Amino acid sequence: MNFKEAISKRIYELCSKYNYSPNKLAELSAIPPSTLRATLANKVDNPSVTNIYKICKTLKISLKDFFDSDLFNDIDSY
Repeated sequence: MNFKEAISKRIYELCSKYNYSPNKLAELSAIPPSTLRATLANKVDNPSVTNIYKICKTLKISLKDFFDSDLFNDIDSY
């Protein structure tokens, strides 16, 4: 798995855990829905740390919590 796939899967996991649709998460995080959709579809080569931070702030988790997932073990490449 590469980094952008891990980011996408982690966002989906968190949406499920916190019972948010991706569109609702985008709205509450002040991220354009098209940007979040592109990130979730692995079309963003370098996902923005700012957007990840906005997601974390919305979900009331730390960046450490976001990246504390087995998804980020053994990342192949971008």
